[in-house]
Amino acid sequence: MVYTISGIRLPAITSSYSSMLHSSFNGDRRSTSLSFLLKKDSFSRKVFAGKKSYDSDSSSLTVAASKKVLVPGSEKDGSSSSTDQLEARDTVSEEPQALDDLDGLTMEEEEFLDIENEAKANLVTSSHVGENDEALGEETSVPSEGVLSTTKVKATQKSIPPPGTGQKIYEIDPMLTGFREHLDYRYGQYKRLREAIDKYEGGLEAFSRGYENFGFTRSATGITYREWAPGAKSASLIGDFNNWNPNADVMTRNEFGVWEIFLPNNADGSPSIPHGSRVKIHMNTPSGIKDSIPAWIKFSVQAPGEIPYNGIYYDPPEEEKYVFKHPQPKRPKSLRIYESHVGMSSTEPMINTYANFRDEVLPRIKKLGYNAVQIMAIQEHSYYASFGYHVTNFFAPSSRCGSPDDLKSLIDKAHELGLLVLMDIVHSHASNNVLDGLNMFDGTDGHYFHSGERGYHWMWDSRLFNYGSWEVLRYLLSNARWWLEEYKFDGFRFDGVTSMMYTHHGLGVGFTGNYNEYFGLATDVDAVVYLMLVNDLIHGLYPEAITVGEDVSGMPTFCIPVQDGGIGFDYRLHMAIADKWIEMLKKTDENWKMSDIVHTLINRRWLEKCVAYAESHDQALVGDKTIAFWLMDKDMYDYMAVDRPSTPVIDRGIALHKMIRLITMGLGGEGYLNFMGNEFGHPEWIDFPRCDQHLPSGKVVPGNKNSFDKCRRRFDLGDADYLRYRGMQEFDRAMQHLEETYGFMTSEHQYISRKDEGDRIIVFERGDLLFVFNFHWTNSYSDYRVGCFNPGKYKIVLDSDDKLFGGFDRISHTAEYFTSEGWCDNRPRSFQIYAPCRTAVVYALAENETESIKG
Repeated sequence: MVYTISGIRLPAITSSYSSMLHSSFNGDRRSTSLSFLLKKDSFSRKVFAGKKSYDSDSSSLTVAASKKVLVPGSEKDGSSSSTDQLEARDTVSEEPQALDDLDGLTMEEEEFLDIENEAKANLVTSSHVGENDEALGEETSVPSEGVLSTTKVKATQKSIPPPGTGQKIYEIDPMLTGFREHLDYRYGQYKRLREAIDKYEGGLEAFSRGYENFGFTRSATGITYREWAPGAKSASLIGDFNNWNPNADVMTRNEFGVWEIFLPNNADGSPSIPHGSRVKIHMNTPSGIKDSIPAWIKFSVQAPGEIPYNGIYYDPPEEEKYVFKHPQPKRPKSLRIYESHVGMSSTEPMINTYANFRDEVLPRIKKLGYNAVQIMAIQEHSYYASFGYHVTNFFAPSSRCGSPDDLKSLIDKAHELGLLVLMDIVHSHASNNVLDGLNMFDGTDGHYFHSGERGYHWMWDSRLFNYGSWEVLRYLLSNARWWLEEYKFDGFRFDGVTSMMYTHHGLGVGFTGNYNEYFGLATDVDAVVYLMLVNDLIHGLYPEAITVGEDVSGMPTFCIPVQDGGIGFDYRLHMAIADKWIEMLKKTDENWKMSDIVHTLINRRWLEKCVAYAESHDQALVGDKTIAFWLMDKDMYDYMAVDRPSTPVIDRGIALHKMIRLITMGLGGEGYLNFMGNEFGHPEWIDFPRCDQHLPSGKVVPGNKNSFDKCRRRFDLGDADYLRYRGMQEFDRAMQHLEETYGFMTSEHQYISRKDEGDRIIVFERGDLLFVFNFHWTNSYSDYRVGCFNPGKYKIVLDSDDKLFGGFDRISHTAEYFTSEGWCDNRPRSFQIYAPCRTAVVYALAENETESIKG
């Protein structure tokens, strides 16, 4: 499929990449499909619940600090800053000393002066504004010691609250007091950076609008292009507009490494670069001559039959720009996320479009009862099989699926349906691709990234950002704001946060919950401070926005507000749950432990919210198996028709698939996530189109002949009333509507009254509901007494054995259950039920319920 934007022919299906030009990564970086990749979340980890999460056996800690060795003006010769670990001598006080008071500085304050020096130098990289930029807004002068910033900012009413004291974390978790030196140092670094940004950039609000100065900006008189490339020896802007002549539009460089050119309007008033033109920056670098896609490009495409991408000057006429029509929904109390990938959302073997997803998939998500859609692979990535995790162009939406305006239309439609739209944002690493991405952008290894080994992730074959760099902070903070401001995303799921927070990236580390694992020399303080800043920015400017962090380590304070001393995420992905289910599914039913299931589900930090899921896209990749495939495997191909006899494998699989999802939602967290297709037990894995790949070792990894057959979603299976998939899908819908009706996930009341290893029964209260799970494979129990708290008459509101859900219809829904006084399982009251084998039943007080939840 091919579509056109202003005369530019854009392919919907990309060409295969040469292994010499692109990474050997073939799929999500957590895939187990390649033997040379370790499974990221295979490491053991324990996240302790309760106020006192862990009784650490250590009372002292050598503080991990990040020493910035930054020489003011070093950018002139292209050298990059280095960051080393050192011992911090002193605890940072709650109120840091003023930066301009040089008497009695501690080591940490001396280090921060290095950051200040870089700020003085690098603020001019965004403040050297040409005289033709009046359209950008009013000029604001930010004086610094000997440096005058003329950063231009738009008038705005938005503001970000100042930092708090950062001390509440010790009230929330007294265990943290033993690590006060490290945590106070961390918060001190954050506060000092906020102060420096205030001093030299006019505040975090202004600092996060780098896209208004860098890249292409248009004024009434012409177009200005700026790029930070301190390593380049010369630079010029090339493209269709000047016939790719490197001598036509030569750029000038200021003393801080910012290249700039102004192109006045044509004589007729039209812009000198037409909308849709291909553009690149031509540079003479220490690594030779190279043509790069601008780092701040807003759109890039791959021409048919070509391997490299081209930057596109995207500035459609006003009448062609998409105008948002619908307000963004308010943040729901209960977050139910439908994780999706636009490209593979078609039932046909093709790359789907934003428009098709808008018209065909969004209504499905709404009908299922989810209130948020999380979209993967939005940021442009030249290698499709990276699942969007090897980003090449951070400000550009993937051109495979349509234009930027098509994406805006999708988001606006979701808002019309009342759905939040979360973006799967990748700030943890970047593509190793030199042709299309940031790697070696200005010909140096340490431009946006750490140089040498520290700047390379060996497992993911990708580059790692230097979060201690002033301009990297500007770039990433502006990137987060760009997607919220320009596209109206409602928040983010931050990918790979564990890799960011530790210098070991979580590789080969088994997190046990000992606090020394979180607050030591392996902690990358620069990265943690960046996460605090980006959460500060997002929540300060967009109070309704949601941030979810992918952390497998269980870092304490992860979901505590920044002002209280935390990192500031709203939710942590409860990744241990999916691992536990895979572990259980490898065992026979007789070896399932009820206490083990419950412990994994409830094992989370007090006052830190989690998004629970039984499986995400990780478990759906080729080389792994979805829960449905673990349960039913090849039987799914022959025995899913309702007019044919089932098999014991199918009966067991469908029953447990429903129970696993419900107990995960019931006990696992304050939010829930499902990857598209898993709601009906999608029968096949995800395998992106791949050609054979030749590794440096000489090994050849077989591809799939660039087939799209396994890179789609068979929604038609879930909709077919003649297939058993339909019942599994209807049950998922009923789960979402049960939560919508009762809000049990966000209730403060949770009590597990029974974990019976003999009967294989789990009983718990969540909110006003009573959940009963019978995991026994053959035993059904009549007159089974379950404890409860509230007196009265109970009624079934959800039954996994309902015929609608592909069950055996063994429970009467007209039955009424009356409580009797007397202690049972430490509850003051109880009632008797029938609990068939492999069923999950939810009860509610009849006076609060009018009918069963059917979706």
